[in-house]
Amino acid sequence: MEPMTEPVYKLEIFLPEESFDPVCRALWSADAGHIGRYDRCLSWSRVHSCWRPLEGTDPYLGRPGQLCRAEEIKIEVCCPAARLDETLAAVKAAHPYEEPVINVLPLYKTGL
Repeated sequence: MEPMTEPVYKLEIFLPEESFDPVCRALWSADAGHIGRYDRCLSWSRVHSCWRPLEGTDPYLGRPGQLCRAEEIKIEVCCPAARLDETLAAVKAAHPYEEPVINVLPLYKTGL
């Protein structure tokens, strides 16, 4: 199979564990994680995160002005450039945070 020539991005998505399944379904609805003859390919790990909601926010966890610490899930998944906007919109619609952390990293010579 020929490697993919289209640019590919890796998404890193941080979310509460209870949102794992809805976010995965959103990713798969946009065909994120499709690598060659495999689909729904992704990795996840537990991470420890902290944040402080500022005044005027309505946080999913924590209270404005107070530092919040929690265990989260970090999903890592590949996404072709042509489907990036669609994938980001699907994830944001399924994600419970007001300001979801979604890192979009260009990949170089991935062999995809």
